[in-house]
Amino acid sequence: MDSININEASSKELLGYFQAKLDEEAWEAKKAGKPVCWSASVAPPEFCVAMDIALVYPETHAAGAGARKASMDLLEVADKKGYNIDICSYARTNLGYMELLKQEAMNGEKPELLKTTKAAYVPLPDIVITCNNICNTLLKWYENIAKELNIPCIIIDVPFNHSMPVARHCKEYIADQFRVAIKQLEEFTGRAFDYDKFTKVQEQTQRTVYWWNKIAAYAYRKPSPLNGFDLFNYMALIVCARSRDYGEITFHRFCDELEAKDKAGKYAFGDASTEKHRVTWEGIAVWTFLGATFKGLKAQGSVMTGSCYPGMWSLVYTPGDFESMAEAYTKVYINTCGSNRYEEFYKVVSNSKSDGMVMHLNRSCKLMGLLNNEGGEYVNKKMGIPFVSFDGDQTDPRVFSEAQYLNRVQALSEMMDAQA
Repeated sequence: MDSININEASSKELLGYFQAKLDEEAWEAKKAGKPVCWSASVAPPEFCVAMDIALVYPETHAAGAGARKASMDLLEVADKKGYNIDICSYARTNLGYMELLKQEAMNGEKPELLKTTKAAYVPLPDIVITCNNICNTLLKWYENIAKELNIPCIIIDVPFNHSMPVARHCKEYIADQFRVAIKQLEEFTGRAFDYDKFTKVQEQTQRTVYWWNKIAAYAYRKPSPLNGFDLFNYMALIVCARSRDYGEITFHRFCDELEAKDKAGKYAFGDASTEKHRVTWEGIAVWTFLGATFKGLKAQGSVMTGSCYPGMWSLVYTPGDFESMAEAYTKVYINTCGSNRYEEFYKVVSNSKSDGMVMHLNRSCKLMGLLNNEGGEYVNKKMGIPFVSFDGDQTDPRVFSEAQYLNRVQALSEMMDAQA
């Protein structure tokens, strides 16, 4: 991996460098006989980082494969294994990739597809950790990984919040599971958990989250120096490195760049006149067509200034307080009742000063797709702004129609023009 001058590198250079560094560190751990953990994206990394266990994130890896146009090959491997197309495409992409890694481990050489795929090369796990604060698919997905590889699976059960605020007994329940997870990791590694180091890791997480949230706030300025699609690109580090300083360094640098850009009168698409409309995007990115979805809006002069999706990693808590940490990991907005979810969506649309909404009806992610129209209707009643929806998927390119998408965002532009 090429080295860079961290003090002089741009945030984009830092993003690429640290992403590669995380993968390299996972391989270094594997080669040294140290454990590698595959973790769900909103499962707590703090425990593994405190135990010096290398982390790989299947969801982020699958998203990266989609962005690099590599997911279809991996999905076809999963198809041949019998995984149904109705299963989450992140899961199918990951399970297809895992099958290739299993073949490599069994035969001592890479299968041809593993040699040619543009997906990042990461090692098999020795343990997996997940929780169900985003969806219950994660439980079966990670149980399946553990069963196929005959490795331990740590599950943190996070109750769905049918009312808000989060009930005290729910926080206590999750905090107790955190303690059990620590014991499981102690048994797995044969080492005692270092609580002092754990507190420092928590503090690092909070610094990273602070800078992540500060980036998102730049989109609320009018005109916006931030194109919201950049949040999707930088998301890899809030997922994979929020408990390391990699995310903090990169996000701090990006904030400095955005501040300088704003002061210089430079905005998302150029000068202020290029920002014709501001829209909120609801749902996961269409990773396989990230450029097409961005350009489709840009062609209409529509800047994406709001999205609830990046906010799923706004995991703010008090270090040293297990119940505070438990609350942060359970009040992820898609893990809450409809009334709270719609109100959170409304806050994003309102704070981002959006003129319209684009709703991704994601085949893979039912929680990030089936309730989107209701959210749009809720905000429409409160603010009177229009919304459109389109069919898509996070990493399965067979489900997205660029023509349909362009038709919908053009229709949204016309409705926003009519209200201007």
